[in-house]
Amino acid sequence: MAPKTSTATSRLKQDYLRIKKDPVPYVVAEPNPSNILEWYYVVSGPDDSPYAGGHYLGKLVFPEDFPFKPPSIYMITTNGRFKTNTRLCLSISDYHPDTWNPAWNVSTVLTGLLSFMLENQRTVGSIDMTDYERRMLAVRSLESIVRDEHFCELFPELNTTIQKEIEKRNLAKAKEEQSSSMDRYHSENNYFHPVVYNILMVVAFALFIYLVKFVLSNMKIE
Repeated sequence: MAPKTSTATSRLKQDYLRIKKDPVPYVVAEPNPSNILEWYYVVSGPDDSPYAGGHYLGKLVFPEDFPFKPPSIYMITTNGRFKTNTRLCLSISDYHPDTWNPAWNVSTVLTGLLSFMLENQRTVGSIDMTDYERRMLAVRSLESIVRDEHFCELFPELNTTIQKEIEKRNLAKAKEEQSSSMDRYHSENNYFHPVVYNILMVVAFALFIYLVKFVLSNMKIE
């Protein structure tokens, strides 16, 4: 007799098929191959937000009696909006089981998470940072996320894309540094060339005066 499939497992398998057929904008998610109650997600910052260009890894932990109880939500990558590796207090998380609706699914949770991330409402697990600081963290998030083994295992295509972006960014940075170095070189040369020229002119003028005096002196002797 085949083992009985739990309600959570059955529901999460359905949610997985749903999210593959109808992806959530700016978010991808994959279950842990060894534990379907644990999912990892990646939020890619929308272009019109302080998180533009950033990629943020997080985790959902579902209870055995999902969908009748909500999941725990965590953010792993430093982002400037939520504390990392801390249960987040959202209306769609296990912090508020009283507001949870069993009709909601993984897509609903991820959509709600993204919406809350783009707002500035304070809650348990949120932090206050300026948009500038969040943009700086967005830049650093690429180097951070590719070092996470769960990310590399579950999101190989996105990992490849980010690795290429990092290489492109490093190449651009190297070219910029090379250009800056050349500018400094030319700037220094442009400074020293007039100085050397002036020195040579003074020396030449001095030699000219000496030669004139020498010629006049010889003429007097004759």
